[in-house]
Amino acid sequence: MISIAQRLFGVPLLLHPARAIELARFIAERKGLDLRALEEGNVSPGRDRPYQVIDGIARLPIEGTLVHKSSWVDALSGLTGYDHIRSMMDEAIADPRIRGIALMVNSPGGEVSGLFDLADRIYEIRGEKPIWAILDESAYSAAYALASSANAVTVPRTGGTGSVGVIAVHAEQSKALDKAGITVTVMRYGDRKARANELEPLQAEDRAELQSDIDRLGEEFIALVARNRGIARDAIRDQQAATFMGETGVDRGLADIVASPDDAFQIFQDTLSPGLGTHN
Repeated sequence: MISIAQRLFGVPLLLHPARAIELARFIAERKGLDLRALEEGNVSPGRDRPYQVIDGIARLPIEGTLVHKSSWVDALSGLTGYDHIRSMMDEAIADPRIRGIALMVNSPGGEVSGLFDLADRIYEIRGEKPIWAILDESAYSAAYALASSANAVTVPRTGGTGSVGVIAVHAEQSKALDKAGITVTVMRYGDRKARANELEPLQAEDRAELQSDIDRLGEEFIALVARNRGIARDAIRDQQAATFMGETGVDRGLADIVASPDDAFQIFQDTLSPGLGTHN
């Protein structure tokens, strides 16, 4: 089973930098503690549908840090899996009683694995039933990738959009191990085996390789948002992964209207069409 630390360190993430630092600190402070409590639960909706339905609109929660699969994660841990989101969407699309889908988003982003496929899925089916991303409060990085794939994006006046970029954190512990009197010897078959691990200093070639992966994913992210929102790639690239509050996000083309979640949902109910500045 992959640990939480393995999901966070030494791999590219589409995650708001503040959240990345927060998670890094959390893991560092608790290194060595028993985290199995987070790895033994199953997400269960506890009702017939895994989402709330109001007036024929399915409200799909996209909250907390986003991960590839969350079947092992207790919902109280604050993680949402792309697999869970996709399952909810597929059910809502297949349900003839559902006439629209509201993605209720409040997330700093998360893992790369599984993200682009899910974003493409949202983009593909947004013509079958109207899909609005209603931010409550913000959608950054991977969460914004999903939100941008909807027909329309709404943001509260104090909410945020953007962070269209990629980040990776390498946590090297060799000096801490030296201070603790612990000597770790890494033996490998294949020079590239288990490079850029947390037990050895990060080598220049490994750093360059990781940066290459980050750059490639960053360009894919930019292309995704450009397609979804009808914005030139250079305009998104020039944002340099900045975040934008409320109306500024609308001005930058990352959102369509400024509205509270309740007001945005009411507008969606009233329109239930790809109008009002939406993107098809």
